[in-house]
This record gives sequence, C-alpha cells and structure tokens, in this order.
Amino acid sequence: MSTINVTTWSLEQTSPDDLVPVAPPAGDRLRIVRAEVPSPEFSRFLYTSVGGDIRWTDRLPWSYEQWQQAVDRPGVETWVAYENGTPAGYVELDAQDEGAVEIVYFGLIPAFRGRRIGGHLLSYGIQRAWDLAERHPGRGVTKRVWLHTCSKDGPHAMANYERRGFRLFDTKVEEEPEVANPGPWPGAHPA
Repeated sequence: MSTINVTTWSLEQTSPDDLVPVAPPAGDRLRIVRAEVPSPEFSRFLYTSVGGDIRWTDRLPWSYEQWQQAVDRPGVETWVAYENGTPAGYVELDAQDEGAVEIVYFGLIPAFRGRRIGGHLLSYGIQRAWDLAERHPGRGVTKRVWLHTCSKDGPHAMANYERRGFRLFDTKVEEEPEVANPGPWPGAHPA
C-alpha cells in the first residue's frame, strides 16, 4: 500500500474579536439553520456528501450507535447551510472542557463550492461557537474556538480560516496510507 505525507495545521481564535466575518452572498437564497434533532442519518449524509471527494474517512466505519453518540452529546451542534431549500454544507461544533469549542467539521457539498457560501457559513459557525454557552445551560463561556485542517482538505480551506481570523498554533506532518476518495456513498467516485 502506498503512503502520503499529510500536513495537519491546528488553528485557533482566543477572542470573539478575532473573527473577521463575511457577509452572506447576495440575494435571498441562503439560510443557515441548526439541526436541533440529533440524527445519525442526516449527520452521515452531510459528512459523506461534503467529505467524499476530499478523503474524509475516519467516520465511515462507524455504526449507527456511534453516530448517535457523536451527535447526541451535550454541546454538540450542527449548523446547516441551505441554498433554496437544498443542503449546501455544514459546520459541526463540539463544546469541550475549559471553555473550548472545536469546529470538528466544516465544508460544502462539491456542487456548492465556489459560490461565495463557504466564507459566510464559516463566519456564522464561528459566531455560534462563541455564543454556544447561551444555548447550553451549565456550559461555561467560550474562551477559545479551534480547529484543524490538513493538506487533504480543499485548496481554499486554510486561506478561508486565516481570513476569518484564525491563527496557527501547531503543525504536524505524518505519513498515512493513501486511500481512494470514497465519494458520498460506497462505490461512488466524484468526477
């Protein structure tokens, strides 16, 4: 099996003032809505639809129960962008100890990339990370929003994070087995 070197960058914001937001795209076509009912089926749909062409594979072998546990934990939120009623992408947030909120997943379904949705969806997700405690009684105030991205992600991911005000705090390079893009479902490969 062949391997590839994968660089992983960890980035953070330590104040809501770090955020450099992007306005929504022109027109009245985009809505961002929280998926308030934990749904393994919907979460798996978003994960495979967004990550299928960029090798998101870590959750593919999960059972239904593992998906349920992941989406039904206190402090986990999924915010979905809809363009004219169709899911276009999502942000998954995970409240952690000591006031940290991780942006666990963020991305757009391939057909919606390049349409000025990503910067706004990321901005919105960061704002929701900063005010997450308001929706979860007993959670402390957010003190840090962080994420990681890697060299397998889309070509504009790192620049989008930096333009939104994230700062690099760690870089790692690891060798990983090279895997084929899984596509949004088994056997489907994006064009």
